[in-house]
Amino acid sequence: MSDAKLKITQVRSLIGRPQKHRRIIEALGLKRHQASVTHNDTPAIRGMVFKVRHLVNVEEVK
Repeated sequence: MSDAKLKITQVRSLIGRPQKHRRIIEALGLKRHQASVTHNDTPAIRGMVFKVRHLVNVEEVK
């Protein structure tokens, strides 16, 4: 799990979404629609992604 990375891409808009979802997307480092970021695969990141799984696509990167 130490080398595993997650590529997270925002695929849905934040318009009309709850403030909690907006803050999670911001904390993940996503600044705009279709933006992508790479994070280490940790339980904290997985939990954040789980909360906004309907707004993002996640790919495992080796």
